[in-house]
Amino acid sequence: MNVKLKVLASASAGLLLLAGLAANAVGFGHKAIAQTAPKGDPLRGLRQRDLTAQAAISRIRIVFANRRDATDLQNKANQVAQILSKEIGMPVDAVIGDETAAVEALRADRADVAFVAGRAALKAEQLAKARMYLAEVRSDYSGGNTYDSVFVVRQDSPLRPKGSAKQTLEQLKGKKMAFTSRTSGSGFIFPVSELVGQGLVSGPDRLETFFGNVTYGDGYTSALQAVLRGQAEVAAVSEYALLPPWITAEEGKKLRVLQQVPGVPAHGIVIDDRIPAPMRERVINAFMKMNEPANNQLFRSLYNSQKLVKVDHARHLATLRQALQRAKLEP
Repeated sequence: MNVKLKVLASASAGLLLLAGLAANAVGFGHKAIAQTAPKGDPLRGLRQRDLTAQAAISRIRIVFANRRDATDLQNKANQVAQILSKEIGMPVDAVIGDETAAVEALRADRADVAFVAGRAALKAEQLAKARMYLAEVRSDYSGGNTYDSVFVVRQDSPLRPKGSAKQTLEQLKGKKMAFTSRTSGSGFIFPVSELVGQGLVSGPDRLETFFGNVTYGDGYTSALQAVLRGQAEVAAVSEYALLPPWITAEEGKKLRVLQQVPGVPAHGIVIDDRIPAPMRERVINAFMKMNEPANNQLFRSLYNSQKLVKVDHARHLATLRQALQRAKLEP
């Protein structure tokens, strides 16, 4: 079995984001405890965290996670930050970074809010006690604020839907499989969970015993291109990846969905637990203003989201948590 692994490195991006956030804090007059705490103070570390938290309340720092289909994100995020600042009544800083860096910034108290995917939201809960309060709704999400993971084949593939999900997926034994990446919710976690749930594999480390060949791409496009070029017979991606800008409309006509796995939670707004409840409500209400006609066009231009809806963190992410557990994967 030939298993190829391609994983995007995010460490450098995380360091750059954290450095940028730290620079913002210094530039806006946030004082480090190292400058004021007496030497030998046994509570120095705790006091540093406390003072950092107090200083953070004087402005809100938001990380907008990169997405492949987002363009000119920093400029648009800055405009959103201006609207939020007016509604909240304090300065709002917008920073762009990958999701790993966003979670680390929340953990290190260098960010207060982040717009991230479900898996990053679970990690933020684990490391920073942050919770998701708002989720996006998109027209290309079949469930509104949830969407489908899909197994995709070429139009001329002999693989066809059968009477049940198990019968359909059993056909994949010995086939060449392309996953989006090892970290993708819809392109790895949910499809692997489905394979485990149907009794076809026992876990992610046993995929090569079921498939003839397994590859991991660096996004939806690479997984779909593998199928289009005949390098793979099946790909696992999000349902919306069958549309531009991931592939062209002509390429989309050459592909079809073999099997859906519903319930992938939409991306959303995560708020750190350091933010007091009254201020958290102001932040939530400010984001909800992006649904109004005067602001909605700008909001849609960020990530192609139509609007934001309030969600319960545990309920919204329950399907993802279950998928991770069933697939024997960590958040």
